Amino acid sequence: MKILLVCLGNICRSPMAEGLLRAKVMERRLSITTDSAGTGDSHLGQAPDRRGQAEMKKHGIDISDLRARLFTGKDFERFDLLLAMDSQNLRDMQRLAPSAELAKKAKLMLDWSPTDKGGDVPDPWYGGSEGFVTVYDLLDASIDTLLNELGDVR
Repeated sequence: MKILLVCLGNICRSPMAEGLLRAKVMERRLSITTDSAGTGDSHLGQAPDRRGQAEMKKHGIDISDLRARLFTGKDFERFDLLLAMDSQNLRDMQRLAPSAELAKKAKLMLDWSPTDKGGDVPDPWYGGSEGFVTVYDLLDASIDTLLNELGDVR
C-alpha cells in the first residue's frame, strides 16, 4: 500500500504526518510506503519547518531528510490513499484528479480522528511551537486509528 500525506506547503503538517506514519509503519512492520506533498509551490525543495522537526524529535522521530514537493494529478495513479490535512487541500487535490473514480482516493486525515472526525488539521505555520504540539497529537491519534482500520498490511 502507498499513502500520500498532503498539506499546503509540505513543510509543516504533511511532513509531520509522513514521519509519524513512517515510524508507526516500521514499528508495526507493515508494508506501507509513505510520501508527502504540498498543493502550493512556495516551499519546493525546503526541509520541514524547524518547529515541526523539534516536535517530532521530542517523540524520537527525525524528519530532517524530507523535502517539500508539489502535489500533481499523477499522484492519484501512484498512491492508494491520499490524505489531505484540511478541506481546502482536499478540494485542490480533487480538482487535479484525472477522473472522478481516482478522486475518491483522496480523504481528510481527520476522517480517522477519534475526537475530530472529518475536521481540519490546523495549520501551525503562523503560530508558535504550541501549534505543532496540537498537530502532533491530532496526527498521532488519527494515524493509529487508520493503521488499526487497515489491519495487517504486510
